[in-house]
Amino acid sequence: MSNPVLNDKQRHAMERAVHMDALTCFRLNRLIRNGGTVHQFFSVVSRLGDGVLWYSMMLAMPLFFGAHGFVITAAMLLTAALGVWIYRLIKKRSMRPRPFVSYRAIKQGARTLDQFSFPSGHTMHAVAFTVLLVPVIPILGFFLVPFAILTGLARVVLGLHYPSDVLMGALLGVANAILILTIFSGFL
Repeated sequence: MSNPVLNDKQRHAMERAVHMDALTCFRLNRLIRNGGTVHQFFSVVSRLGDGVLWYSMMLAMPLFFGAHGFVITAAMLLTAALGVWIYRLIKKRSMRPRPFVSYRAIKQGARTLDQFSFPSGHTMHAVAFTVLLVPVIPILGFFLVPFAILTGLARVVLGLHYPSDVLMGALLGVANAILILTIFSGFL
């Protein structure tokens, strides 16, 4: 059955994009086929992105920056809450199965926090916190920018997300952070 909204050319382009998304995921997922150091590395990155890193930073901000640190932590908490709300809302509607569920050739490289793939919440939060914190504490950019990139890459390498999930997570993260920076302008 064809989609009456899309013409043949559009349908072909959509099918090709879906195919390339899955193929890219499969190719990157091959990096962890035999376990080892690469798998361990990306598993650690993914685990830190579960919240461990962000909660630790939230607790540390007041210790290092006093009263200003409490404001930074408040902005981070609001960013996290908005991010969770956004990704849950979208995931419930998209219900996109994870790559390792849809394709037997893709290995699940880490545990998941929920059932669906689109968008990547890990990437969304990593990008949001990076965009939020780097203007406030520029030195963090040396750590957070590579970490955000590695988080998105880890989600694909571990077979948990497609590249399009990561891209959308990153875009949502940027939008989230810009909103929070706007709300907190003059305070951060």
